[in-house]
Amino acid sequence: MKLPMVSSHKRENYARVYMILIAILGWTVVGYSFFIIEPTDEIAILLLLTAFLALIEYFPIQLLRGSTTITFPFIFVMQALFGISYPIIIYVTIVLIINILRQRPLRIVLFNPAQLAVSVFLANYIIKHTTITQVLATNSEFLTGILTYGLFVALFFIINNLIVDIVLLIRPQPYPFYMFKGKTLTELGSALISLLYGVVMAYLDGRTIDAFSLFFFFSPLVAVSLLYSVISTLENEKKRLNALFAITTGVNKKIHSTEWIETFKNTFSQIVDVQALMLWVKENDVWKILYYDGRVTPKDVLTGEALARFDGKKQPIVYQDRVRKLGPIDEFFKKDMKAFVYSPMVVEDETIGMLVVAKSRARSFGDDEIHSIATLSNQLAVAVKTRFLIEEKEKRIILEERNRIARGIHDGVAQTLAGAVMKLETAERKFNRNPEETRKLIVESMDKLRLSLREVRESIYELRPYPTERVGLSAAIEKRIEMVKSEYNIKFSFDIRGQEVPLSSMVEKELFDIFQESLQNTIKHAKATEIEILLSYQKEHIVLKIKDNGVGFSLFQAMVKAQNNPHFGILNMNDAAEKINATLQIDSKEGEGTDITLTVPKMGLEGGSTIDQAYAGGLSCCVT
Repeated sequence: MKLPMVSSHKRENYARVYMILIAILGWTVVGYSFFIIEPTDEIAILLLLTAFLALIEYFPIQLLRGSTTITFPFIFVMQALFGISYPIIIYVTIVLIINILRQRPLRIVLFNPAQLAVSVFLANYIIKHTTITQVLATNSEFLTGILTYGLFVALFFIINNLIVDIVLLIRPQPYPFYMFKGKTLTELGSALISLLYGVVMAYLDGRTIDAFSLFFFFSPLVAVSLLYSVISTLENEKKRLNALFAITTGVNKKIHSTEWIETFKNTFSQIVDVQALMLWVKENDVWKILYYDGRVTPKDVLTGEALARFDGKKQPIVYQDRVRKLGPIDEFFKKDMKAFVYSPMVVEDETIGMLVVAKSRARSFGDDEIHSIATLSNQLAVAVKTRFLIEEKEKRIILEERNRIARGIHDGVAQTLAGAVMKLETAERKFNRNPEETRKLIVESMDKLRLSLREVRESIYELRPYPTERVGLSAAIEKRIEMVKSEYNIKFSFDIRGQEVPLSSMVEKELFDIFQESLQNTIKHAKATEIEILLSYQKEHIVLKIKDNGVGFSLFQAMVKAQNNPHFGILNMNDAAEKINATLQIDSKEGEGTDITLTVPKMGLEGGSTIDQAYAGGLSCCVT
């Protein structure tokens, strides 16, 4: 269902010319109908049919994949009782008023009534002025009436749909086969209902027809139309809300990656059908294009005078006709885009983005569509703001990690190397005078250099992907123990008690950081020969204990040192514990070793044992 390749601008002009020709032809038919109209005394019946026709047209029936109006039985009865002029004039007037009330573009206001007038007039002309009715004539008046009525219905629907299909084919907007199929099936449903009423009318032909009988005859049809109109409105609103829910849920689920833009792209068309779309965000006082699609001519950034066009906007701005009024960024859209909606993305009274959509037809955005776009932009504002916060947090985490590594190198490797260099310089000065002392200084320097090499390896290890993300907490602790055992002559025991439960990546990371910091402090300062580690999964808490038999330290002096030296390990461990609402307890005395206990509340994590059999008070050796 595609025309040869022609520019969209030319196709839009061709469609406009075609619609103008149909409008001229249709309104000529209306004018001609005024000249041949005959007066009638059946005013009550005429008014009743007019009222029913207006209700049916104003409240269409949702059928299959579209909506339709069952107006033909009323047109046929009007034509049978009063002649063809009355249904044409009344039908056209009703459709004209409804289009005006719904604020449709002028071309639609003129075209819709005109194409209906042409369809009714041509169908009636073929029936009255050709020999086709003679072919359908039978010995049964009932059967002849049904066949004539069926032919009238068929001709009306074929001509009417042909006129509309030509417009849809000429326009630059896609008109795929599935849309043609859905529209055709919808109109066939309307034709079948009209045929059923035609059969009943043919059966009642010749009986007395008055306003009272017509009221009861057509009341079911009007009632069904009103009922289905309400149902279809509720269904459309439900679909719109479901689409909004789907897009916001999909975006929120994938907000941690760039995939949320694809989710937005794939589901936006379910809410509003547009030909151009741009999503702008404001970063560091510069407006940038985050996503665009369709008939747009994007540029890199929006600054200067154009920047002020977006800033401070809090409510949607609608431009229904580009010819009459230009929007803030018309230069970013193709010339064939006519109607625009600018919907700001506002969070806490701050405009952080702008969703701009456009259609190729003027005055084509309805109130429901504008409301849906505004609702979606509000949801996107939250998502984009969340994304900004996540990116800021990631940058902060990276900066903190760099600072931590820098502190570690400064306090560890750098000082050890500086000490080794000083000893080597002293050894150089004493080389000739005191060879024995020189030899001792060189040995000490070699030990310091070996220690520095270990610390460099530690730093490299910390720069690798986080251990808990690769193998989990307990496995990461075991691997770390094995690595330390290969470097140092220390005896380890590692005990896991209770049933292991899944933890968030953040909790596992902080637990491992505290374990690693404790281990590092023990290796550097405690001179321990044995280290006992317990990971206990209790009913309400998770307990991590690290106990050594080292020299211990004065906790008071350690805290004083921590105040003077912000890089001291105890502060690092305490900060990590606070991030996960944990309690850190350090028990140590000089000459009696150190016992570090970290207690983490589960906070509703599933998987804890009903009966807590994990006891954190004692330690048993299970790994040597």
